Amino acid sequence: MDEASTSAPGGATRRAFPPARSRVYYRFIQQNLPAWKPAMTPGCLIATFLIIGIIFVPFGLFCLQTSNHVAEIIRRYDVDCVPNSYRGNKQAYSKDSLISKNCTLEVKVPDHMRAPIYVYYELENFYQNHRRYVKSRSNKQLCFGAKYTAESCSPIQWDDNGFPIVPCGLIAWSLFNDPYGFTYGSKEIKVNRKNISWKSDREHKFGKNVFPSNFQNGSFIGGGKLDPTLPLSEQEDLIVWMRTSALPKFRKLYGVIEEDLRVDKTMTILIGNNYNTYTFGGKKNIVLSTATWLGGKNDLGILILSPVR
Repeated sequence: MDEASTSAPGGATRRAFPPARSRVYYRFIQQNLPAWKPAMTPGCLIATFLIIGIIFVPFGLFCLQTSNHVAEIIRRYDVDCVPNSYRGNKQAYSKDSLISKNCTLEVKVPDHMRAPIYVYYELENFYQNHRRYVKSRSNKQLCFGAKYTAESCSPIQWDDNGFPIVPCGLIAWSLFNDPYGFTYGSKEIKVNRKNISWKSDREHKFGKNVFPSNFQNGSFIGGGKLDPTLPLSEQEDLIVWMRTSALPKFRKLYGVIEEDLRVDKTMTILIGNNYNTYTFGGKKNIVLSTATWLGGKNDLGILILSPVR
């Protein structure tokens, strides 16, 4: 006889009452446990929304006002930097190594920009979040060297002579390589290129004893080259680029200007228009931006105010 039944007079059996623990389990899986089910009255709803509004409206307006104080210069240059004779065939211009890619643009400073001023390159229609692109790397190789070259790096895995490429994979191979320079009047503005990447990446994800080898020296050339005398932990352009973006329009930090720029003054930007965005219909912008305690210009204030609306 099982534990769930007992004998009754006359030989009949009856169901025993289940243990307390079993009853709780049964009520849980059948969703019969007691729960608080509030019945919101109109007065309660009005009071709740008033409290939310009192809290969120001032904070949202404060965040919006803070974001509006960020001074920003955005200049697209992938079209302006193409010679007129190549406007109808931009790919030919980009792929011809005999054509100079140097370009000069002038921009007027719209607002007083206080240092530090962050210099970004901005790409549009570039899907760094593509699954095959994101997987095309070897994290162990980046940290420990060529012996950990992975199959996921294919086709950027071995050079023409069969030697491992360090760093391997499509992400490193497509490294952004447009250089920027700035002059303010007759004075050259220095751009600090140090500490533009995450400290955790430099110390834990890129090896201090791993040096680039066989990189961009074959018949299949992608983006920028790396200094073979510097370890990967010091190649900060690469470290910034390897942290892939989740959206097809993104900015990445190029450097920091550590002096103020006055309003209505003209600044000259010297650009090497090397990176080929024409094959996939991409766009390139250079961005100069100040920052507040909320970071750069953003829509956080609008997001906070939107539930109130």
